[in-house]
Amino acid sequence: MTGWQWADVDVAVPRPDLRLPGVAMAGFRQRARGNVGTAGIAMVAHPAVTLLLDLSETGGIVRDADGTSGRGSFVAGLLPGRLRTGGHEGVCLQIRLSPAVAAAVLGAPTELTGTVATLDEVWGRDAGRAEDRLRAAPTWDDRFTVATDILARRLAAAPRVEPEVARAWHRTQAARGRVRIDGLAEEVGWSRKRLWSRFRAQLGLTPKRAAGLVRFDHAARLLAAGHPAATAAAWSGYADQSHLNRETRAITGLTPAALATAPWLAIDDVAWPAASRP
Repeated sequence: MTGWQWADVDVAVPRPDLRLPGVAMAGFRQRARGNVGTAGIAMVAHPAVTLLLDLSETGGIVRDADGTSGRGSFVAGLLPGRLRTGGHEGVCLQIRLSPAVAAAVLGAPTELTGTVATLDEVWGRDAGRAEDRLRAAPTWDDRFTVATDILARRLAAAPRVEPEVARAWHRTQAARGRVRIDGLAEEVGWSRKRLWSRFRAQLGLTPKRAAGLVRFDHAARLLAAGHPAATAAAWSGYADQSHLNRETRAITGLTPAALATAPWLAIDDVAWPAASRP
């Protein structure tokens, strides 16, 4: 989507009463027609599992994940690699799920980490039913209400992650990734080995990798806010700027300078105001 402009996109967010803990949603409607079939926006890894629900009638969302392309609704797990998305004029709903919520809503979090899957592969027949309900909803308030109902029902029917795992994740986020794994284990009353094992089994990545993802996200917000790479590195707990450079390339394939102007982050203060604060 050459020449991508967020000015060509209407953004909607749900009312406070339609928000669930660990769930963030935003709706997008592209007014100007882009290049059909072109995945032009690099998705930036975020400490959440991302659902992109295609509400167009013609498979408007396209994606390219490490050279493999597809279209339609999809799920991007934690650390999905070099993933690009785009499409033509249409409507989509983006949902961010905290790892603890994603484990209940989607199941099999270990299989999703580091991958991109179609919604059909994750939800089976329920995927089509969910898309049909959302497409039939006439307004964004109605769509957010439908999405909240779908997610709440799945949460109610699924087992939750262990409280110790959820607490370790929340502490990691609160500390912006600057945590000691031994300290986390002690805080939740487990051994380091048990925390490492249960955390990975239920959330799909190790506590150390989770801390690295949260730390990177903080650095990305600082870069997008206009802070120099050296400052972002120091404030996020990296050893130095070269450490941040390596981590940014490993996670996104971008340089810190390119990440700072990434379109994926440029809309965060509108669609995800709470998450966009550095």
